Amino acid sequence: MRLDYLLKGLSVLELHGEGNIDVKGITCDSRAVKKGDLFVAVRGSSQDGHRYLAQAVQRGAHALVVEDVESVFRGATIVRLPDTRAALSELAARFYRYPAKHMTLIGITGTNGKTTTSYLLESILKEAGRKVGVIGSVSYRFKGKSLRASLTTPESADLMRIMREMRDAGVTHVIAEVSSHSLEQGRTRGLNWSRVIFTNFSRDHLEYHSTMEEYFKAKSLLFHSLGEDRNGDQVKAVINMDDPKGKVLERITKVPVVSYGLEGDCLVRATDIETRQRGVRFRLVTPSGDIPITSPLLGHINIYNILGAAATAFSLNTDLEIIARGVERLTNVPGRLQPVENMRGLSVYVDYAHTPDALEKVLQTLRRVTTGKLITVFGCGGDRDRGKRPDMGRVAGNYSDLAIITSDNPRGEDPAEIADSVELGMKGSGLKRITLGRSNKERGYEIILDRRMAIRTAINMAKREDIVLIAGKGHEDYQIVGNRKRHFDDVEEAALAANITTRSA
Repeated sequence: MRLDYLLKGLSVLELHGEGNIDVKGITCDSRAVKKGDLFVAVRGSSQDGHRYLAQAVQRGAHALVVEDVESVFRGATIVRLPDTRAALSELAARFYRYPAKHMTLIGITGTNGKTTTSYLLESILKEAGRKVGVIGSVSYRFKGKSLRASLTTPESADLMRIMREMRDAGVTHVIAEVSSHSLEQGRTRGLNWSRVIFTNFSRDHLEYHSTMEEYFKAKSLLFHSLGEDRNGDQVKAVINMDDPKGKVLERITKVPVVSYGLEGDCLVRATDIETRQRGVRFRLVTPSGDIPITSPLLGHINIYNILGAAATAFSLNTDLEIIARGVERLTNVPGRLQPVENMRGLSVYVDYAHTPDALEKVLQTLRRVTTGKLITVFGCGGDRDRGKRPDMGRVAGNYSDLAIITSDNPRGEDPAEIADSVELGMKGSGLKRITLGRSNKERGYEIILDRRMAIRTAINMAKREDIVLIAGKGHEDYQIVGNRKRHFDDVEEAALAANITTRSA
């Protein structure tokens, strides 16, 4: 595609070189540049693409889009624009021929529940015969193809490329998890959403957004952006009205709202709820009728996730019988209260819960179905919101019988210092530090920074009537220590520990 065509309608401040050159690809990652590509220099929170212009040219970039022109590179056209981040979205959409226009685009935002809701909705829409693509935290997947997710919501160029591949493969419905970072940075700017879902709102990402007000402002951008109709179809917002921020979003959006929750005035709601260790049952109530829902997913947290997916499918005129079958067929979600199979018959779960609210909801869920002790292994990530660490400790202390504070992804921080911050909250809960062993009768906690050893210690203590929760990393199969990413999978480690450890009677 010619560069001058890509630049049509953009506010070009300067152009050095030829504007009629051919562009073979587009990226904002200098490491991914190939010969003939257009490199867009974007300023991020920790990196500035302008520092890598020479590297991009060395790798074969034929054109550079910048905000500042400090150097002119032989053989490369340079385009100066006022806002390269905003331009990247439009350039990528045009280069990939606006793929989202030809598909039903569904966005999911909120602090917790996005991934599980996306899996549930995917299962329902597939049951309805739709060709579904998903862009989310675990993977980008469609038509039997699955790519590991590098970001919950990819950068604009990658997002449009993936959507183009989906469109070319015949995908009709795209489900995308939409992070606050992506909204703040404009990665999804210009997308024509058919449905957007709000799951809930609680503390997270304050190392980036600074305040809860700024964090919510970023989330709300998705609802501000909605047009009134899309290709003749009425755009709708699907909102959890049991969350206090739900009413705020209802006032913000210009489109009709499909409300869901447990309260009687919600359009889609759940009644006759039963929660068990093998899943949940309830009656789904909609304006079109009621239907019993059975799911192997655990707890009230998943009732809300099911309601969000069901309300969205209902708004897309999906039959209630199909919704019920789609929900029932989803047996588990990677890293979301994922049961770990083992030869000892222990109840071990791995969950991504890494915020105080998510951890509390998961522990509440397991507390209700535990007949023995609830044993929790968890930590907090380094170089992230430090203020939540005592809250995580307090929550774990409030609900656990035995807890182990361990290392998560320490990144550039000292794992011991992170654990000390978590311990402050643990002490505040009243839980006492003890030496954990095979016959603990009192409640208490210990700090074991080696995550593998922490998992093995917890599982080696567990009896059949107990439940072990390993929280914080979920589907991640790595641990980041310093600048190194090394393989570490909580599910693998838990299964190995349960199958090799022995415990005296």
